[in-house]
Amino acid sequence: MQRRTSPTDTPTLDARLLAAFRRRVLEWYAANGRDLPWRRTTDPYSILVSEIMLQQTQVPRVVPKFDEFVGAYPGLEELAAAPLEEVLRLWTGLGYNTRARRLRDCAVRVVEQTPQGKAAALPRGLDGLLALPGIGPYTARAVLIFAHNDDLAAVDANVRRVLTHELALPPELAPRGLQAVAGVVLPHGRSRDWHNALMDYGAMVLTTRATGIAPRTRQSAFQGSRRQHRARLLRLLLKRGPQRIDPLASALSLEPAVTRELVGLLGSDGLVTCQDDVVAVA
Repeated sequence: MQRRTSPTDTPTLDARLLAAFRRRVLEWYAANGRDLPWRRTTDPYSILVSEIMLQQTQVPRVVPKFDEFVGAYPGLEELAAAPLEEVLRLWTGLGYNTRARRLRDCAVRVVEQTPQGKAAALPRGLDGLLALPGIGPYTARAVLIFAHNDDLAAVDANVRRVLTHELALPPELAPRGLQAVAGVVLPHGRSRDWHNALMDYGAMVLTTRATGIAPRTRQSAFQGSRRQHRARLLRLLLKRGPQRIDPLASALSLEPAVTRELVGLLGSDGLVTCQDDVVAVA
């Protein structure tokens, strides 16, 4: 399908085989695509919530939380007005709690920038989305693709694996080259369906086990990790309210020095405060 490339090249693709690849994946998706709640809406805010939740979290864990979250905060105004503690409590179980804070910060920024008397709405373009807290290049593109069907390409782990396997790309192909390939492969006018199809095909057919194509980055083990202890500490505060360091350390079966270090890390993330040795959710 292509000539041999170095990791920095943009591969040359055969147009006929490319058309066959598009057709095969889209036909498979029409018969086998997953019915997910965020695929039943084109509301940009709901799409944003789903994309933030899906970062480093598996779909089965996200589905019930997504419904619960958008039920509690159906729009940017409601999320911006909610106390962070309440948002974090609703986020419990998804992990990576800084995502919840950044999502709320994003809502606050949009509401602050919305003229009085107008409904808050996410920016319509890439630059506007990228200027908001917690939104990176992939998420910005995903919002525009799934909310507006814009002719943009977005590459996540599943998309990378499918393109690498089906187009015989070098696994070490640099992100810029892979992004360029994704743009060439994109069937114009069908961006939403195409990305859903690629993601499902990668999640259900061309898995890491089936292809041997490992992700670029791997999550470290959670059990016993500092990440787990941070999550336990925050969960305890959400359950019991403000705590002094020593009782907090005892409840977590950690040394006070370790607990203080965790509090410092959570404080740097804007999730907790510590004043006079009393720790509280920010």
